[in-house]
Amino acid sequence: MLLENKVALITGGAGVNGLGFATAREMAAQGARVVIMDLARAEPESAAARLGEGHLGVVGDVTDKAACEAAAAAALKAFGRIDVLVNNAGITQPVKTLDITGTDYDRILDVSLRGTMYMSQAVLPAMRRQKSGAIVCISSVSAQRGGGIFGGPHYSAAKAGVLGLARAMAREFGIEGIRVNCIAPGLIETDITQGKLSPERKKEIEDTIPLARLGRAADVAGACVFLASDLGAYCTGITLDVNGGMLIH
Repeated sequence: MLLENKVALITGGAGVNGLGFATAREMAAQGARVVIMDLARAEPESAAARLGEGHLGVVGDVTDKAACEAAAAAALKAFGRIDVLVNNAGITQPVKTLDITGTDYDRILDVSLRGTMYMSQAVLPAMRRQKSGAIVCISSVSAQRGGGIFGGPHYSAAKAGVLGLARAMAREFGIEGIRVNCIAPGLIETDITQGKLSPERKKEIEDTIPLARLGRAADVAGACVFLASDLGAYCTGITLDVNGGMLIH
């Protein structure tokens, strides 16, 4: 198994149809002990229980630095180490530039970008002590192409910020055996997209994608496992596109 004896912490991982839970499920199947961190209303403890015995659910908000530190501490208390962090938590909002308020901007950037920084800060001390670790940050094709289907410009900005932050951390911590990489998903069928695309609009989008389908959560989960495992041992600072060819560059 690719992640045997590894401990993986995944933020925003409790939604059963989301990228985070798909990643948690795949990492557990590959031998990892998984810590799911999410908001209380998402019931991360129940999500962890769905993975089977030996996994942990932790309530926490990634925009709260103390909550991130508490989640890392809970993982260390339960399992003694943290080998993998998946910075998955993020939210979106489909608005145009002139309609973005200051509150909108803060809310979107806080979860995706501040949350990525706070959670990375929380696990890095343990990874430095171990002299090993893998951080996977979920960005978006929206950051690369300047907009997406469901996210406004502030979402693109937040996800572009994730790319820059991850690359800077990769340079800083590579010497200590810690790899930091990004995944840029295309349009993935999750709870965010359910009911928001008519069959006609979905077909229009699929016709622009070389692989002729929308992505599945499992597609992103597999990429996360690759970057977290020794299969990706010589990858750091990269952006792995998982978009079916929606953006080829």
